[in-house]
Amino acid sequence: MGRVCTVVVRWSRGQPPHILALRDELTTRDFDDPGWWWPELPDVVGGRDRSAGGTWCATRIATGATALVVNRPHKQLADPGAPSRGVLPLLAVEHGTGWLDHVELGGMASFALLLATPHQVTTWDFDGQGLVTTEHPEGTHMLTSGGPEDRKADGHLRAFEEAGFPHGWRRLVGIRPPQDDPAALVVRHERDGQVFATVFGELIEARPGGLRLEYSRRPWTREPWPVLATGGTG
Repeated sequence: MGRVCTVVVRWSRGQPPHILALRDELTTRDFDDPGWWWPELPDVVGGRDRSAGGTWCATRIATGATALVVNRPHKQLADPGAPSRGVLPLLAVEHGTGWLDHVELGGMASFALLLATPHQVTTWDFDGQGLVTTEHPEGTHMLTSGGPEDRKADGHLRAFEEAGFPHGWRRLVGIRPPQDDPAALVVRHERDGQVFATVFGELIEARPGGLRLEYSRRPWTREPWPVLATGGTG
């Protein structure tokens, strides 16, 4: 099942990237809200998946780098003993574009990994065999888990391009309640007694030494989003 299933990123060189991450997952899979969960990475903040211990989204405060991972449809299950995709955001914010030197991709399930810094936005798309690296130009971009979800860009990207951050983006997430439609921003699918849905949303602005992160477990509602801020960004 998915980790982050929708990422929107807006960036211009030298400015802190603006990021929206919506996580779609089984509602029974436990996770922790963003915090400092990894003692070996004391300046890294992210939500923690309790099943595997990794994350779908991490930010390193010292550098202002944020990394996010989405599942891709090509190879849905990892081989026995292969690393979890949840390690990838942690490796990317620790090592930057050199993260590939610190993990063996062979046997891993397919993914797309996005790394956003004030200087560049890069994605790596792994289909289970080959890896494609893309450097993205300045502007607003959307990344999804692929397949039918790619229709999200057709229906929503223009609105994010035109809306202000963070309030305008938060309003866009709350326009409609969860839908049984892979092209929707927030989703809810029931299959065979299991519920797969949007379980988390976060808005991130990070610069070297400072982070402002708003988050919600019900991002489509009008409930206030808690704020985690460091480095005078609040």
